[in-house]
Amino acid sequence: MSVQDTLELVKSAAKKDPAFCQALIHTEEKSNGIDSFCTLCTEKGFPIYPIDLILAGEESYAAMRRSTNGGGENSPLLAGEDDLYSMFLIELKQIAK
Repeated sequence: MSVQDTLELVKSAAKKDPAFCQALIHTEEKSNGIDSFCTLCTEKGFPIYPIDLILAGEESYAAMRRSTNGGGENSPLLAGEDDLYSMFLIELKQIAK
């Protein structure tokens, strides 16, 4: 199962459990938020490891860059698009509203 697939399961669980959703959002306040996030997900039965989360974001970003303007070095900078953790937290904050 890919990291994106696992994150979709986490998102589904967060929609059903507001306390879990808030706990995930609060990992952002920790000194090492990604580690806290991954630990919490793994404890809930959704195994995600920090390096896998980081690499998935970088791979997704690289694929986007390759698909724009021929993927050359002149491709536009997509600031923050490689940070899958932060983008996922934005989604959770929308769910929590």
